[in-house]
Amino acid sequence: MFNDCCTAFYIGDFVSAKELCKPVLDYTWEKLNTGYWKDVDVNWRYMYTLGSAVLSICKYITETKSDMDEDLYRDITKTIDTGILMGAPVFDNVLDQLMHAFSDLYKNSVKSVTVNKRKLIEEDKHIDEKTKKAFPSAAGSEKIIINSDKEIKRCYRPSLETFKHQYLDNHTAVILTGLMDHWPAVNGSKSWSLDRIRSLAGHRLVPVEIGSKYTEENWTQSLMTVNEFIEKFINNSSGCTSTGYLAQHQLFDQIPEMREDIIIPDYCCLGSEDEVDINAWFGPQGTVSPLHQDPKENFLTQVFGEKYIRLYTTDFTKHVYPHETMLLKNTSQVDIENPDFKRFPLFRNASYSECILKAGEMLYIPKEHWHFVKSLSVSFSVSFWWK
Repeated sequence: MFNDCCTAFYIGDFVSAKELCKPVLDYTWEKLNTGYWKDVDVNWRYMYTLGSAVLSICKYITETKSDMDEDLYRDITKTIDTGILMGAPVFDNVLDQLMHAFSDLYKNSVKSVTVNKRKLIEEDKHIDEKTKKAFPSAAGSEKIIINSDKEIKRCYRPSLETFKHQYLDNHTAVILTGLMDHWPAVNGSKSWSLDRIRSLAGHRLVPVEIGSKYTEENWTQSLMTVNEFIEKFINNSSGCTSTGYLAQHQLFDQIPEMREDIIIPDYCCLGSEDEVDINAWFGPQGTVSPLHQDPKENFLTQVFGEKYIRLYTTDFTKHVYPHETMLLKNTSQVDIENPDFKRFPLFRNASYSECILKAGEMLYIPKEHWHFVKSLSVSFSVSFWWK
């Protein structure tokens, strides 16, 4: 069937190609959602990428009148983003190239700036009082008292040598300050607010975790646009009682315009590999990452909002009772907010350090250190994993 689709596409019968492409994508979608993701044959992902590329082009050719309207642009964007999220890169990231091309076409088709768009531009230049209230640094945040004896140390702009010898080599957590002041996402006309995020990524499709934590039985995931996520889970316009979290998503690969607003910490050059994994963490107050560990060094950077973080060194691995299953072996069985000491008696003797990570601060989390994270307000964090 895909061969027939491609034949129709190459001879210029875009109407037939579009109709033939839809069942191909439906069938491939079923293959992608059967069993564990890690076991999916990569060829099905390639197929989904190619099908998404063909369908997006056919939609543009067959449905564009004089200019690309907003509804068509959103529809094409959804098709491409689904392909990016579910597929695998082929032909020099053809879907990324198509996204840039369609974005340029849409921008060129917009001949006048509406009052609402002028307002968004002004809000990008000057964060108004309404936006400031959206990200309270104190008011509206959950209050947690930090034990001064356990508080993680802060260090202002240490040199590479100081960071390496005092913290990296000793596997010691530290909050680094003054290092994000030059990030466009943090300071200046491009600093991130809900409106700024909407303007950069509002129409883009992203995976959202739904549920209090990924260890719960009712936890699930759903694809939705960033605008839909903000309305449902940040603004809570529908009175939704569940928690939504855009967590551990490679948003900056998907949306390069957002990548331009953040900067990889210089300290990552101290690793043995050049590659740095960058993930976004965006959600309302109350989102939780249960106690877990990661196999790489981590800089958790706070763009806006505040997070409570608790750390346990690898010396206390047996005290935190990791799950015995392979899928969750990097996650503790203990609910640290309500520990069951009868089931997990050693946890009572597990020493920890803690902090409230504030906007513009960067927390170094050593490799394999156990960490619990909870958002105290609307929050956007960026993690940099390196080794």
